[in-house]
Amino acid sequence: MRIKLDENLSMNTSRNDSRAWRVAILGATGMVGRTMLTCLASSSIRVRELVLLASPHSAGTVLNFRGSDVPVEPVSAELFRGIDLALFSAGAAASGKWAPVACAAGAPVVDNSSRWRMDPAVPLVVPEVNAHALPPRRAAREDGGAQGALIANPNCATIQLVVALEPIRAAFGLERVVLATYQSASGKGQTGLQALAEERNEGRAHSAAFPAPLLGNVIPQCDIFLDDGYTREEEKTILETRKILGMPGLAVHPTCVRVPVDVGHAEAVYLETSRPATAAAVRAVLALAPGIVLVGDSETPPFPTPLAAAGTDPVWVGRVRTDRCEPRGVHLWIVADNLRKGAATNAVQIAEAWWEREG
Repeated sequence: MRIKLDENLSMNTSRNDSRAWRVAILGATGMVGRTMLTCLASSSIRVRELVLLASPHSAGTVLNFRGSDVPVEPVSAELFRGIDLALFSAGAAASGKWAPVACAAGAPVVDNSSRWRMDPAVPLVVPEVNAHALPPRRAAREDGGAQGALIANPNCATIQLVVALEPIRAAFGLERVVLATYQSASGKGQTGLQALAEERNEGRAHSAAFPAPLLGNVIPQCDIFLDDGYTREEEKTILETRKILGMPGLAVHPTCVRVPVDVGHAEAVYLETSRPATAAAVRAVLALAPGIVLVGDSETPPFPTPLAAAGTDPVWVGRVRTDRCEPRGVHLWIVADNLRKGAATNAVQIAEAWWEREG
């Protein structure tokens, strides 16, 4: 069901008033899907009609958008016809099935799953870093129809990392990145949050959501182990960082850790620049960078935390210092809300980049 959010939009004659999109969200009832709805509601995008899609068992759920109740319906091919923007957060399998269908119907897709991220034909975009990689929303086909663009939204831990790395890379060059992530339970979705809540409130033993008890613990495993001892999350961090920064040979050394935090990922990052850079020079660059809030040493506390970042959209950076042994070494502490900037906000910002480009 397409809910018309403004019956009078089609009657307006000015360009600014008449331009409004028909938007679909696939995976609308999930944790990131609901956050996408919230981020879209506060975005600059004017929404004429909204279609909320999910699996059949979620059909009938009603969600609110800008004061209107919108029912969720099961996904089908015909529902992508006439859609100006489709936001996907339904997992890799669903994306593999429905993204080509939506794009063929002319709907531009921003997909939050891992399915398309490393496809060389699909841009992997963080607007503060590589908005130039965004193609037009639609391209003409030989059959006279329009093909919607397909854009991949990066992994949550990668997004906050590259937002902080890019201004440093642009100013001083970048040779090497070593990081440990401290990733919240919500990185596993609602299942992860529920598992942590059960441990915390009901004293239950750990569930299958995590490989060990999470409460009062840290687990050096996010996702499955690969043959070389790295996890799939660590592999994503390596490959996606290289792709977004356009540095296929960049040395990236991650260790991804799960911590008993509800929302918000933190990262302890050591990097080596091509040219020596003082802590003051790095801070000056970060202070001017888009999408970053720099926490100064004189603030209380003098560093960002997941608790403070939860519910916000920026990437928070603090504890900037040069290494005592390596003159090109810089240390950073990076924090962001993994549901917002690490997923939903970034996807909506990609859509806003299209919106502003076409304005």
